[in-house]
Amino acid sequence: MKGIKNHNQTNRLIKWTVIALDFVALWLLLPVVAYFFPDTEEWTDDKHRLFWGICTLSMGLAEYWFFSTIHQRMVGAGDILRRGTLLVATQVVMSYLLLRVIHFPYRLGWQLLVMGVVLWAVLMLLRFVEREVLKHLRTLGFNTHSVTFVGSDPELQRLHQRMLSNPSYGCKLSSCYVSTSDFLALLGHPEDLRLGDEVYLCSPRRERQLIERTASLCQHWMIKFYYVATEEEKLNLQPVLMDDLEVMATYSSPLEDPLNSLSKRLADILLSAIFLAPTVLLLPFIAVIIKYQSPGPVFFRQRRTGLDGREFWCWKFRSMHVNSTADSQQATKDDPRKFPFGDFMRKTDIDELPQFWNVLIGDMSIVGPRPHMLAHTEQYDRLIDKYMVRHFVKPGITGWAQVTGFRGETRELWQMEGRVERDIWYIQHWSLWLDLRIIWMTVKLMFRRDKQAY
Repeated sequence: MKGIKNHNQTNRLIKWTVIALDFVALWLLLPVVAYFFPDTEEWTDDKHRLFWGICTLSMGLAEYWFFSTIHQRMVGAGDILRRGTLLVATQVVMSYLLLRVIHFPYRLGWQLLVMGVVLWAVLMLLRFVEREVLKHLRTLGFNTHSVTFVGSDPELQRLHQRMLSNPSYGCKLSSCYVSTSDFLALLGHPEDLRLGDEVYLCSPRRERQLIERTASLCQHWMIKFYYVATEEEKLNLQPVLMDDLEVMATYSSPLEDPLNSLSKRLADILLSAIFLAPTVLLLPFIAVIIKYQSPGPVFFRQRRTGLDGREFWCWKFRSMHVNSTADSQQATKDDPRKFPFGDFMRKTDIDELPQFWNVLIGDMSIVGPRPHMLAHTEQYDRLIDKYMVRHFVKPGITGWAQVTGFRGETRELWQMEGRVERDIWYIQHWSLWLDLRIIWMTVKLMFRRDKQAY
């Protein structure tokens, strides 16, 4: 029988190293920021030490609640952003409250807020560097762990490919048992099994004995156990509470919560107002170039499918010559309908700027499934079962599908199926942090040449 192994020492080392670097960043920042505080020249050494100590204590409390999860193998950038933001916010608030409690003779509310913004920017940059270093170390073979897969279902195969195809996850294959019946027989002789640090079992729920015995053995050997539902059993049903009774629905979304919906709407109004200001300033220059290169209107508007299947007018800067196929034909890579500046606008997303007006008036959101022309809604509704689910939320200027490789022309059905799958995933996993992550990924794509942007 395997001895009890401790597979978490390296992860703990990474975790505490990240925490230590957070404190170093704070301590390096404190004297720089404090230099710009008013009346600091009047502070005695005791006041400086007290201020330093309070900020350090507050950082310790913040780290206790919101330490970085960057050491986890498959942690998302959204979680890193969320915890980093909460870490800094807690540090600032705790510093302010503790300074008030001890009657610190100087009011530093706004100064602490500015310090928090600078600290947040520094920590986010630090997180990016730390994550890249950790990924590189894992590709070199450090901080790796072994995994075992049991089963042959396509769902498990997809997980297998995702975990092992990316070296930055630090996963190595320990063993793979394709036949669940053979694996069940081996459970009677556990000394013959060769299991990794984690076991992923994919089998029908009716094979209860296999699932329970595998889970029990993993618990005894201090191995993490994960059950993966088979492809046939993944009905995309989500638990919904009706009073104290749990029922299953075809979908559920955090946006069904009125507070979540309100917070997303307020963020949309704020961001769309911010982005519309430079759009108005750029409008005369864009209009002159469009008119010079292609006769016709400056703006292009098209009926598209929005929330709950309702139609709305979607606005863009016109990037193509006036044509009769605009409402039925997607743009292609070397589309002859595009004029030169229009092609540039499409590659840099400048043509999408007027859609912030759609966001402001409530037809769209900053982030959400991209709205499709009516002809495509009708076409794909017939071809893809879950296609209309993407209309349970407002369409967006950018979305999860667009930043994960499913942007642009959909020549084959699998491309639209992939887009729909990612749109539904976004609906079911929405959070403000996920929206911020998608916006950040969109900005990065604007400065990198996206081969699918045409």
